[in-house]
Amino acid sequence: MWPSVAEGATHLIGKPFCGPGECTGQCGAELQGQEQLGSLLPRIKIDPPGPNSKKIATILGEFETPSLSPVRMGEVPTAWKQTRGANVIDVDDNLYIDMTAAFCVGIAGHCHPRVVEAIKKQAELMTHAPAAQAPNPPRAELLKKIAEIVPRPLKRTHLLTGGGEAIDVGLKLARLHSRKMEVMAFEGGFHGKTLFALSATARRHYRAGFLPLVPGVFHAPFPYCYRCPFGEKVSCGDSSTQCLNYIEHMIKDPASGITEVAAMLLEPVQGHEGWIVPPKDFLPGLRRICNENNILLMLDEIITGFGRTGKMFCFEHYGAVPDILVCGKGVASGFPISLVVSTDRIMNSWGDFQHTSTFSANPLGCAAAIASLDVIQKEGLVERSARMGREFMKRLEEMKKKHRIVGDARGLGTMCGLELISDAKKTPAAQETKKIVEYALKHGVVLQPPGGRFDNVLKLSPPLVITDEQLDFGLRTLDDALTFVEKH
Repeated sequence: MWPSVAEGATHLIGKPFCGPGECTGQCGAELQGQEQLGSLLPRIKIDPPGPNSKKIATILGEFETPSLSPVRMGEVPTAWKQTRGANVIDVDDNLYIDMTAAFCVGIAGHCHPRVVEAIKKQAELMTHAPAAQAPNPPRAELLKKIAEIVPRPLKRTHLLTGGGEAIDVGLKLARLHSRKMEVMAFEGGFHGKTLFALSATARRHYRAGFLPLVPGVFHAPFPYCYRCPFGEKVSCGDSSTQCLNYIEHMIKDPASGITEVAAMLLEPVQGHEGWIVPPKDFLPGLRRICNENNILLMLDEIITGFGRTGKMFCFEHYGAVPDILVCGKGVASGFPISLVVSTDRIMNSWGDFQHTSTFSANPLGCAAAIASLDVIQKEGLVERSARMGREFMKRLEEMKKKHRIVGDARGLGTMCGLELISDAKKTPAAQETKKIVEYALKHGVVLQPPGGRFDNVLKLSPPLVITDEQLDFGLRTLDDALTFVEKH
C-alpha cells in the first residue's frame, strides 16, 4: 500500500528548502543541483500562497489591469519563480509538480535545456529582424520543418506570435480565398479574445461589453456527450448524428439565413469548455459536409497540437485533414509563437503584404520552435503522450467508480479530466472543484483553475516529459483530494 500523498507531500513543512545547486543537506531532500530539478517530487515549506506571493499580489492589485489575474476577485495567486521539466518553484521556495504544462504550453517541459540553449545562441546573434524586410535562417529552417511534419496538401505557414492573432489570420484567409463572409463556429468553442477570434468564441462572458463583434459568425451545436444539447436521453453516437444533421440543415436550408459559409472553425477537442472529446464520426462528418458544400475546414489545434492528444495533431485520430490549421501554445514549449498552415492554393489568395506583423517570424521564437519540435520528435514525446494517456484514463475511470462526486472521466492522450457533480441530476459541483484545486496546491500539485462551462471540470495536461513517478504522485494527490472533499 502506497503512503498517503498528503503525508508524503507535507513532511518537509517547516524545514529549510534548498534551491537548485545550493543544497545544504538540511532539508531532508535529495536535490543536488539544477540537473535534477524537473523530475522531483513536491516539497512544501510554507502553506501557499506564501508571504512573497502576497506581496506580488499587492503590487498587481495596485498597478496592473484587473483583467490579467484573479486579484480583483479577492484571490492571491501563487507566484512562480522558477520552472523546469514538470517542476515549478514559487517565490516562497515551495516545489510543485505541474499537471497543467502552464495551460498546455510546456509540451517539452518547462525550460528544456535544448530549447533554452537555442534561445541563448540565437540571442547572441540577433533578437529581432523585420519580418517583411529581412528573412533569417531560423525562419527558413522552421518553415521547412513544419512542412515536413504536416500532411499534404498542407504546406505553407504564416508565422505569428499568439493564438488569437493566428485565429484572426486564419479566418481572414478563409474569407479572402472563398470570397464568402460567413463563419460557422461551435457552441462551447474558445478561440481567443482578439476581435475576430472573440466573435468565434461562444462564451457570452467574454463577449459582453464588446458587442456587436465581427458580423457573419454563427454557432452550431457541438456533441458534448455528457450534457447533450439535444437532451439527456440521447446517446453519444446519436448526439453526433443529430449535430451533423442540424449543421447540414443550417447550411442547406435557404430559410436558415446561413447559406454562404466560408469556413467551419472548431477545436477537435474542446479545451476551455472542459476537455470535451466528440464521437469519432463527428470530425469526418464535418469534413464530408465541407467537401460537399465548398466550405473550408479550419481546425484550432492551439491546445491539441504537437503531441498533446497522443498524435502529432489531433485531427490524425480522425483521418480528417483540415484546409487551414492553427497552432500555438506548445509550438515552442514556452516562447510565444503561433502558426497558420494551409495549402499552396489557399495561401496564394493573399495579396502582397496583406497581413504582416512587426514580430512575426521572430528569430528567437523560430529558434525555440525548431528546438522544441526536435525534442518532441527525437525524445518520442508524441508516443509517450499516447502511452501516458492510456494510464491516465485508466486511473481516472477508477476514480469515477470510487468517488460519487465524479460524474464523467474523459480525455485523449494527456488531455484528460474529470467533471464533478453534486447529485444524480448532474448538478455542477463548482465549489467542490475549487476546493480540490486548492487542496492539490497545498500538497504540492498545480492544477488548472476549475474549468468547463460550469467551473466544475478538473483539466489535466502535464508536460510530456513528466516522469512516471511524478504522474503517479499527481494522480494520487487528486484521488486524495476527492476523498477529502467528499468527507468535508
